[in-house]
Amino acid sequence: MIESKKTLLTIGLAFTTCCLFAQEKSIEEMRNSTQAIMLASIDRENASILQQLDSIKFVNAGEKEVEGILFDIEDVTVVRKLNSLEREVPLDYNQHVRKYIDLYNSKNYAGHMSRMLGLAQYYFPLYERILAEVGVPKEIKYLSIIESALNPHDVSRVGATGPWQFMYGTAKIYNLTMDNYVDERKDPIASSYAAAKYMKEAYAEFGDWLLAIASYNCGKGGVKRAILRSGKIQPSFWEVAPFLPKETRNYIPAYIAMTYTLGYAQDHGIEAKDGDIALNTQVLEIDKFISIAEVAKAINVSEESLKVLNPAYKKGIVNGSDEIHRRLIIPALAADMNKDQLYLALNTTVETPSQVVALASDDVRVSNKRSAQTSTHRVRRGETLAVIAKKYDVSVQNLKVWNNVKGSSVKTGASLIVSSSGVNTRLAQKTSAETQRKSNFAFYTVKKGDTLSEIANNKGVSLSKLKADNNLSHSRLKPGMKLKINRG
Repeated sequence: MIESKKTLLTIGLAFTTCCLFAQEKSIEEMRNSTQAIMLASIDRENASILQQLDSIKFVNAGEKEVEGILFDIEDVTVVRKLNSLEREVPLDYNQHVRKYIDLYNSKNYAGHMSRMLGLAQYYFPLYERILAEVGVPKEIKYLSIIESALNPHDVSRVGATGPWQFMYGTAKIYNLTMDNYVDERKDPIASSYAAAKYMKEAYAEFGDWLLAIASYNCGKGGVKRAILRSGKIQPSFWEVAPFLPKETRNYIPAYIAMTYTLGYAQDHGIEAKDGDIALNTQVLEIDKFISIAEVAKAINVSEESLKVLNPAYKKGIVNGSDEIHRRLIIPALAADMNKDQLYLALNTTVETPSQVVALASDDVRVSNKRSAQTSTHRVRRGETLAVIAKKYDVSVQNLKVWNNVKGSSVKTGASLIVSSSGVNTRLAQKTSAETQRKSNFAFYTVKKGDTLSEIANNKGVSLSKLKADNNLSHSRLKPGMKLKINRG
């Protein structure tokens, strides 16, 4: 009986072993079959990508000699990674993109890319928030590296300024303030809002993100002319690329390559270089003229480190007012810091060396054009501004503005500018009127112990007029208040 049971057990174990072996063999066959199917699918996809790349090189760039351009499995790998990285902006790949990827991954660029990745730790979260708020793809953030290498103080040879490289005219369109105290083209927050709004409008016009980005480089008019010359309806960037300026043809490949290289920074051995910029910050709202140096002293940081966070202020002064509050970014405050010192610095108004004056255009192209097309007139005996204005069909007001003439008479023999295509007549008249209006006023900052009657006596104006000019219904004053003194 025992022997019979042993025999049955042995047979059962053998049967089970056979079943398990057969099952494992079946699983292995299935695994091999699945792997073979996957490899075949990858091979087909690789072949398809290579075919696409070979066809793209003939139509995307407009070169005549493309036979020497070869793509291989490394290019296919890049395409796959770009596809994984792509969100809303098309990250197309061709020989031009490959050239910039090779450049950005070269030894010569190693230090630059590390610096960009380090600065991106501060700027990119800020950019992403603003781009998302306006409704623009977050990957547009990489464009700022192409524009300025994330340098708020960067100025191009023609006058484009700031991290997003705004020209004077475009900055005015997007309401960026430029005066003798602040240049918001250098403000990473204000300029990012302007750049995002531009991109959103350009995409709405062209219906293609790469064309919208291209227009950021050569202007919407440049893209429109290229589309017209291409003869195509709703073309892609690559279809109009041959008709764009060379700089713009390179602009898009550079953007795609930068997006790819920093998107896979770790794969390329790029490590972020620590920068001299605080990553943990907070924002203060300022409604008076205050000293950046005093705020830095109050929170125990260097003045230079505070200026790095606030690059738009030219004089080390935050020019806030009751009408226009200004932004001051500071490193996050330590829990044990003396907040009384900071309060004092934020509420101590500095004496302003000059009034706020709007910045004139710094567009070098306009300046060159203006100087090339400006005409002058030598004043003859007995000639008046009215006679000269009539002769050249311009207004007396323009003659005054162009030549900085205050009165109505001019000296015999003087050389006057009598025409300038770079001057907007209405703007010149408005500026002159505003300058004249402002020149009749001075401003006084109230000090502790001042009374309204003493100020009126010292400034030679009546108490009632001083109240009327400042819309005061009482005589109470606070230190730091600014009073307008009418000298007219």
